[in-house]
Amino acid sequence: MDRPGETTHFGFRDVPLGDKQTLVNDVFHSVASRYDLMNDLMSAGLHRVWKDIMINALDPPRSERPFALLDVAGGTGDISFRAAKAAGSGFHATVCDINSGMLAVGRERAAKRHLETQVDFVEGNAEALAFADRSFDAYTIAFGIRNVPQIDLALREAYRVLKPGSRFLCLEFSTVEMPGLDKLYDLFSFKVIPPLGRMVTGDAESYQYLVESIRKFPKPHAFADMIRNAGFARVGWQTLTGGIVALHSGWRL
Repeated sequence: MDRPGETTHFGFRDVPLGDKQTLVNDVFHSVASRYDLMNDLMSAGLHRVWKDIMINALDPPRSERPFALLDVAGGTGDISFRAAKAAGSGFHATVCDINSGMLAVGRERAAKRHLETQVDFVEGNAEALAFADRSFDAYTIAFGIRNVPQIDLALREAYRVLKPGSRFLCLEFSTVEMPGLDKLYDLFSFKVIPPLGRMVTGDAESYQYLVESIRKFPKPHAFADMIRNAGFARVGWQTLTGGIVALHSGWRL
């Protein structure tokens, strides 16, 4: 639900809260076809390591026991495909993303991997999920929650759709605090990534937004408080690669 009169950030700009989702949608429609390639280029392949760490934390059962994963903002399917590879035959993932362009890429990738029966794709809003209460065994969101206009609503929805005893995992860019690395990271982010985006996707502006959005995302302790406020227990985080990324966790008990 929008909050009339409120503003939020879109990168370093303040925009009406109700406008942010459309602006974010435009970004991901623009970059969808080259999204995974750009992830490799921007992170020098490290995003694969970070995602593998997330899957290890998820630890889906390697058996016939049913296990339902909700992967939000996971349009191209990367997390769900990795989880399916690590899991047994009882595993099923639902990828929920608000962006139809990203979902189209994901469906094509699922077909190439013969994963259509294990992974399905649903267009939906993280702030108002069209799923029943207590219907999933885990919830993942990787590099997506900072693009949600009302993060508090998304976290409450995550709590609502999880079964008791289930886990919330969020992989997101964080705050670099290692001396020296922070300056190099800022230089790379603002001077290299947007021109790289122009070269690969024809769109520098979208990648300018993406690097700005990282700087506007709450620091780990503040985001952990938001997760707790949504109802989760045993909340914590693990920083990776000098704080470039953090893996946040909470449990619905």
